[in-house]
Amino acid sequence: MDDAVPETPAVAEDEPAPDPGYDPASPAPLNVPRTPTGDAGVDAALARLGDADHLATDGHVEVYEDVHRGLRDALTALDARPGPPAPPSTHRQGS
Repeated sequence: MDDAVPETPAVAEDEPAPDPGYDPASPAPLNVPRTPTGDAGVDAALARLGDADHLATDGHVEVYEDVHRGLRDALTALDARPGPPAPPSTHRQGS
């Protein structure tokens, strides 16, 4: 029977010690790039995503729902715009 105690892995001396003030639950920027689209409504909604960088995780849902609502409104507005006139019909009635 082997009564040897397993060795604990040695910590490399050149590795920095963890920052005692570091809190993994604190807000941290996601640094997700947001490329302008040229549509003011969409760009405003995407810019709103930056607000999540300063919130704890439980605050992200409100931002994401707000952005989703803004993007949905932008898509709905596209449906409401009048399109180009329809080409004249070549079909004659009663022929």
